[in-house]
Order: sequence, then C-alpha cells, then structure tokens
Amino acid sequence: MKKRILSALLCVTMIASLVVGCGAPAAADTTPATEETPATEEVAVEAVSVENIKVGFVHVSDPSDMGYTYNHDLGTKAMQEALGLTDDQIVNKFNVPEGAECDTALRELVDAGCNIIFATSFGFEDYVKEVAAEYPEIQFCHATGYQAAGSGLSNMHNYFASIYEARYLAGIAAGLKTETNKLGYVAAFPFAEVISGYTAFYLGAKSVNPDVTMEIMYTNSWNDPTVEAQVAKALIEKGCDVVSQHSDSTAPATTAEDNGVWQVGYNNDMIDAAPNASLISARINWGIYVTEAVEAVINGEAIPADWCKGLADGAVYLSPLNTAIAAEGTQEAIDAAAEAIKSGELKVFAGPLKGVSPEGVELEVAEGDYFHEQEEASAPSWCYIVEGCSVAE
Repeated sequence: MKKRILSALLCVTMIASLVVGCGAPAAADTTPATEETPATEEVAVEAVSVENIKVGFVHVSDPSDMGYTYNHDLGTKAMQEALGLTDDQIVNKFNVPEGAECDTALRELVDAGCNIIFATSFGFEDYVKEVAAEYPEIQFCHATGYQAAGSGLSNMHNYFASIYEARYLAGIAAGLKTETNKLGYVAAFPFAEVISGYTAFYLGAKSVNPDVTMEIMYTNSWNDPTVEAQVAKALIEKGCDVVSQHSDSTAPATTAEDNGVWQVGYNNDMIDAAPNASLISARINWGIYVTEAVEAVINGEAIPADWCKGLADGAVYLSPLNTAIAAEGTQEAIDAAAEAIKSGELKVFAGPLKGVSPEGVELEVAEGDYFHEQEEASAPSWCYIVEGCSVAE
C-alpha cells in the first residue's frame, strides 16, 4: 500500500511540474489529505427541477476535432436525451485554452445560471478549484484531474474512466497485426494520463506478441493535426508499422493510410477517416458520468469527489474491429482478454513489471502483485516507462 501511495504522489508531483513547463496553470498544492487537510466529504445539494436545471461545459477544443471533445460532446447529448433537457438548458464553451481564458469561461457559465459545470481538460483544474470556492452553491466537475478529494470543497469533483483497460485490448489488435514488431505512439504530453494509456496499449500488444517494441513521440499539444501528422510520419520512417495515439485528431490515422501502415485510434471510430489503416479505437462513454452527475443535482444528492468506472460498467469500450484488415483471430483474442479484465482475473499492470518515470524514479511490481491503477483515485497515476518502450527525441 505504501508503495502505491508513494508512486501516486510522485506522479502527481511530476504532472504538476510538467504543467507549469507547458504554460498551463501554476501547480496546485498536491499535499495528500491528512488530519490537517481532511478529505472532502460528500454533501447533498439543493435539488433543482428538470425544467429549471442548466448545465455548462468548458472544452479545450470543439466537436470538429473528431476526437476528445467530439467524444465528450456525445456524452453531453446522451445526457440531454436521457433527461429530456432542451437545447437552451445546455451551455457550451468550446475552444477554451488551458489558461486564464478558462477562468473567464467558468464565470460566464456561472452568470448564465448554470447549476452544474463540467470542465473537460486537464489544465483547467486550478481555475475550477478557484471558481468553485467562490460559488459553493454550484457543482463543478473536472475531467482527468486529481485535486477534488483534498480540496476541502464539497462542490468540486473529479471524474475519469479506466481507459487503460480499453487501451490494453486495442493493443492486442496492434500486436497481432504488426509485421515489423515495432509500434509507434503519438502522445500528447508526458503526463500520467498519457503514459498510463500507452503503457497499457503496449502491454496488450506484448501479451500476444512477446517480441514487440514501441517508440513514443510527444506532440506537446492535445490537438494539433499538423504536428500529429508529422510525428506519425516520423514514427513510420523509424519502422513502426502500427501507429496509435493519445491526441485529439484523425491525423495519425490518415497519415498511416497515406503511408501504407496501420493505426489504432482514440475517442472516435476512425475507420471512415482511414478505412485501409484504422484497426480499432479505444473510447470512453462520458454519457454515463455526465448523466449521473446532472441527475444527482436534480435529485439533491451528493456527487462523489472522485468517480471512475471501466470496462465492466460500459464506461470504456472499443469501436468495432475493422475485420477487413485485422489479423485473423484478433476479435477472439480481444473478447477473451475483455472477459478476464471484467472478472478481475486479468490485471493490466500485473507484475513482474518494472518502469522508470521521466524523472528517473524507478518502480517495480512484484510477480503476483499488480499496480492498483485508478482504484484509489479517478486520475491515472502510472507514469513509468517499461522495458520495450522508448521515448524518441
């Protein structure tokens, strides 16, 4: 247990320092909850009728990215349909940078009368925490962050999904398809959220192809199609014949198709964009959480400080396999692994496993044990590069 807590704190510290370096908000206090800084208690809120509730969203991009914001917006639409809300009860702020503009967007949603506000990008969290402290009657939900539980704010909440489970399954498709035994990964930032995902992807590939290796290159942006295409091309030139991604656009998919290799996507079924390259995609069903959180406000119920669900709850899933190009036996291998994950028989980060963080911190998971990813908090905390993976300059 101590090892898991220590590794999570180290990853949080690394994330905070990296955020500052990338020009995002200044690092928040990452001190864990103690007797002096108690964890936030769940507090029921005053109920708001379905007819009167107003829901706000702050997004780093817009649905035209056909990636992260597109997928998150699908969750909004699912919630709206499930609860019968009208269009004027939903207020979206799209293309908001991870800077002071977020503070402005949040306050505009407050002024618009929103009872609950979702901020969907990692770099929004410090602004969410600040504004939430000023408006305790409004619920603030932040995706991918880690500060809510120790904030002391009963109206601030973090949410994410165990996407690493779907990444592992998607990696199986890549491991069975590669001919060079070399995978490439277009990664946004060296944050735990990204590292956890690509490590799970690699471990899935390795489970069916022990000889596979993977090279990672960072774009230092969540959504930059030009850079994503450049990075994908560079990886292909290094011999990678299956390219995956933690980035928001379809550029890696179309680049793979243009260069005669294969691709595994994220957030969206990318077969339409690259029918001869895209094998499968790992996705999150955001509608589950968004609906639960809005329903909680309608019913006057508490919203958890941390929320995370995975494959067994349908919160993460895979797009349909492109059977026209996938290797024989891929669907069967994915189905078997999925059942093992759901039952608890298969742990993605199972030992023996060794890794080194970007800051040089080593972690070893013993055989018979596993790294308890997202079991103690909604935010991913695996931030270690494992043997077989290398980060390209």
